[in-house]
Amino acid sequence: MNLHTTPTPLLLTALAILGATVGRFLSVCIDRFPQHDLLRDQLRSLPSRWNVCQRCSAIPSLRERIPVVGWLTSRRCQQCGSRLSLQLPIVEITTAILFAAVYWCEITRGGGTASSIGGLVSVEGPQGPEVLSLWSPMVWLHLRYALHMIMICGLVVATGIDLKFRIIPDGCTVPIAVVAVLASVACGQLYVVPIWFQDASTVKTLQPLMHEILQPLFVPWDPTSFIRAYPHLHGLLVSLLGVLAGAGSVWLVRQIGFLILKQEAMGFGDVVLMGMIGSVIGWQPVLAVFILAPTLAIFAAAINWFAHRDNEIPYGPFLSGATVLLLLTWPHTWPFAKRFFDMGPFLIVMAVFMVILLAASLQVVQIGKRLFGFGNSLPVDDGGWTSADHLFYYNGERPDEQAGQWKRDQWSGSRAGRAMQQQHVWKD
Repeated sequence: MNLHTTPTPLLLTALAILGATVGRFLSVCIDRFPQHDLLRDQLRSLPSRWNVCQRCSAIPSLRERIPVVGWLTSRRCQQCGSRLSLQLPIVEITTAILFAAVYWCEITRGGGTASSIGGLVSVEGPQGPEVLSLWSPMVWLHLRYALHMIMICGLVVATGIDLKFRIIPDGCTVPIAVVAVLASVACGQLYVVPIWFQDASTVKTLQPLMHEILQPLFVPWDPTSFIRAYPHLHGLLVSLLGVLAGAGSVWLVRQIGFLILKQEAMGFGDVVLMGMIGSVIGWQPVLAVFILAPTLAIFAAAINWFAHRDNEIPYGPFLSGATVLLLLTWPHTWPFAKRFFDMGPFLIVMAVFMVILLAASLQVVQIGKRLFGFGNSLPVDDGGWTSADHLFYYNGERPDEQAGQWKRDQWSGSRAGRAMQQQHVWKD
């Protein structure tokens, strides 16, 4: 089939059907990954038989195996009669929409006949004539789309699990990060933006304003010749720096939040999740995701607080949502984010300033909580001996035979004095 001549509605419909089929597999991952702690056990749980009913192990019928349609026509398990989980159609429909929508935004938008009209392009990207000699435009566009969809599948699984259990297992992040690094090395052309770019005029303007120690960093540097000479090494560096930037940004916020607020601001699963995202899209876009995610989360946090008086929400879904939103709205969101990266080495100064500002802001919040009488949401364990510890120890060391616990060897006269000897003999 020639993708250049295939009607767009037919192509998007086929991708939606493929996405719904993949969604059935993702639903299995959502159910099974949380049952195991180790990555090895999580991956080993997948080849076993897939069930549509979470209550029993009934073999699904041919109709139940059909994505979306199987759930709509069955609704209940044929063996035990319990309702089938609503998770199945939600995950399948979501994945189907994402498969078609991302393809439309990355490749089909504008006609799909050349890389310059794809939705996910930038002036610094691999669509330039000096880099495109590796493959034809449509080949690398589809390879990059495939890698992005692997990442999005991991985001769907991570979101489903984080919403239910507030954890993100390694099974939906680590294997994808490994695949992304290997694919970036093998292909050398799957990046969205290169490892470095900057606006020469902006850098020259900022150089005199910097301290003399930093001024040598503000020099124009064009990585085009390096990319052309070492495309596979460049792909490796883009992916690895994406891992470091994505995981490092969340880890830094996590550590600062713990030191100041005395509680976890983000889970370690969020750290690994952002590392996986960075391995696919690179360090500049993953930092844009890091800035965009709190904007999405703040509204959900406010609603959750007023509805349930709970100030803790799973953050993985918002990191995933920000990633997908960035890809789908790239022509509109990236030009705004690109202005910050055009400043080149000045990003280092901005990063240090933002870290200091974050720490100061959290400290102000902590002081305000103390002034208004709000304590930490998580109690701090001072390591003391509590009454609960004493009762637990006492029940373990001083068992009562009348409470159905184990028997003790003791002199029969002690039981006779408590009128329990005959009962003891009767039990034996």
